[in-house]
Amino acid sequence: MTQSPTDDAFGTNSPAYFDASDAGALQTLLSTILASVPDAMIVIDESGRIVAFSAAAEAMFGYQAEDVRGKNVSCLMTDADRPHHDEYIGTYLKTGRRRIIGIGRVVKARLADNREIPVDLKIGEAKIGEHRLFTGYIRDLSEQQRAEHRLREMQAELTNFSRLSVVGTMASAMAHELNQPLTAVANYLEASRDLLQTPDENSVAMAQDALDGAAKQSVRAGRIIRRLRDYVSRGEISTRVVSLPPLVADAVMLAQSGPKAHARIIKALDPNLPDVMADPVQIQQVLVNLIRNADEAIGPRPNTAIEIRIHSRTDAEIVVEVADNGPGLPADREHLFRPFSSTKEMGMGFGLAICQTIVEAHGGEIWARENSPHGAVFGFTLPLAPPNTQT
Repeated sequence: MTQSPTDDAFGTNSPAYFDASDAGALQTLLSTILASVPDAMIVIDESGRIVAFSAAAEAMFGYQAEDVRGKNVSCLMTDADRPHHDEYIGTYLKTGRRRIIGIGRVVKARLADNREIPVDLKIGEAKIGEHRLFTGYIRDLSEQQRAEHRLREMQAELTNFSRLSVVGTMASAMAHELNQPLTAVANYLEASRDLLQTPDENSVAMAQDALDGAAKQSVRAGRIIRRLRDYVSRGEISTRVVSLPPLVADAVMLAQSGPKAHARIIKALDPNLPDVMADPVQIQQVLVNLIRNADEAIGPRPNTAIEIRIHSRTDAEIVVEVADNGPGLPADREHLFRPFSSTKEMGMGFGLAICQTIVEAHGGEIWARENSPHGAVFGFTLPLAPPNTQT
């Protein structure tokens, strides 16, 4: 008994939307589907020949439907998959053993210009009487993979910069803390050497040698610390004209890529936002640090949000603020930007110190204040790009 289109599409107990005389209506329906389905759709028969090729497939592969209809679908495959396709179909028809049907996988597809792109392939099966049709739904993954690759590159760059910034800030802090006592030791030792010039010749000579050596070693220690600081520091920043909206979008994506992101992020940007002069990687690092700090402070609470506000304050600078509705600032807030000072249980206290170093290197200032009605706001300024460089 031949199965009617009504039985195949809707089931034997469904209303008779179509009957054998509705071939034209079915053809119209199929044409509409082929023209409107968002992903590329290709229908093949049991021999692997293409019987339908959607408009989205035309756009993706660069072929017109009439160019490929009737050809074996292997013409759209790479050399790695082409030799095995007909074998897969034959094996399935004989044994019922599925390789992709109903499962899906990521494969490579060959376009009309011979380029190869990664695609997500899902295959469905329909039985028409004694014959089968296979429908492939294909989604181009090129942009997704480019975005993932770009995200990995940005994460690696920011991780490397963060590591260097931590070491640089630590070296600067050590140099500041140790140079003062080391200089004092050098001064005391030199004074002692002079005071001991009056005793007998042997003791004076020995004291002079020892004290002179101590003084030289103290000075040498200070030079080593300064050399370490100079080695790990990035030196003068390299600024250029930067548009903030895409930079903010990248920073939000990076901040949310971590496993502990909780709050939703709202971007409140002035639509006429002017460009700034900045090192984009460094300012991105500041934003990522501030967003992650806000998210960690908020924690897994209901109705949490982080708002990024950017607006012009004067003709020469712009204000960037990261505001949250969390518990607010700690009582000991005057030490927020000091190295080795952290409110986190496992924190090292370098994040905000790094942010301050970066912002001040750009000629800006950074601050923290309470948010209304509750929460915290961390803000900083950046210099505007000259008028003749605005995009």
